[in-house]
Amino acid sequence: MTEPLARKLWFGIGPGVAVDDAPDVVRRVEYADRAGLDFFALSDHPYYGDRLEAYSTLGLLLGRTRSITGVTTVTNLPTRPVPLLARTLSTLSVLSGGRVVLGIGAGGYWDDIARFGVTRLGPAAAVRALEEAISLVRALSGGPAPVTLTGEFTQVVGLDPAPVPAPQVWTGSVGPKSLAVTGRSADGWIPGHAADWHSEQYRRSRPLIEEAAHSVGRDPADIATVFNLPARITDAPVNVPRDASGRWQGGSVGQWITELTEAVLEHGASGFVYFASGDPLGQVGLRRWAEEIVPAVREAVAKN
Repeated sequence: MTEPLARKLWFGIGPGVAVDDAPDVVRRVEYADRAGLDFFALSDHPYYGDRLEAYSTLGLLLGRTRSITGVTTVTNLPTRPVPLLARTLSTLSVLSGGRVVLGIGAGGYWDDIARFGVTRLGPAAAVRALEEAISLVRALSGGPAPVTLTGEFTQVVGLDPAPVPAPQVWTGSVGPKSLAVTGRSADGWIPGHAADWHSEQYRRSRPLIEEAAHSVGRDPADIATVFNLPARITDAPVNVPRDASGRWQGGSVGQWITELTEAVLEHGASGFVYFASGDPLGQVGLRRWAEEIVPAVREAVAKN
């Protein structure tokens, strides 16, 4: 079994997914790989024509890199047949040497999802589909025997599992029922709406994950929390680095180092995603992230 994601620190980037920005998306991920970052994250909204399709982009970027892991945060489950998703993941895993994580969600933009030709599900059904999908992806990864499932949402008969270990699974759960799925079934959690360790959303959500983990005999410490940080890296310290809700908005390199170190040591954070595509400083921001902030946080955590 691979080391639980929560047992180590992961630092990543969101390189962007705009079609018009495609060459820079590739360059950012290649740079992140050379700089020793741990992963890159791609959003998945296939109903928008101006955005890159997540899994074809993931495959290309894994092929252009050597050590960095790729994850779709999060896979738009309603638009992807689960057996094909499992085969996509096992293929990417074996071609890349295991450098793929399954990020997955129940679906949050149902008006857009319906425009894509998918039957709309209610919130409770969407969560049941999420849990069924996680179980089936794992069953089709490295198992000893053919898989037959007459599920509520997917039916398969005698499918051979791929001879590849199942990927780590992160969810983008928000509501109580999907948070419980995370606690029972997932390896990692990405709080929605860029909620961070000081936000009320995080404070009320993480206990629900831990309660569900305990209910099935899991150690909640094995479930990582990976925070999205669509924030700025500024030249000088800022007076108000958080908004009214307590969410991190950014600041100087020193402020980032202090905040992220606190997040790990005092709040159990396991990973962070810096959104390089939205930084007004462009490549300067990405280099500050990879060459100044990340090494300093790693060093500070290692000393404690």
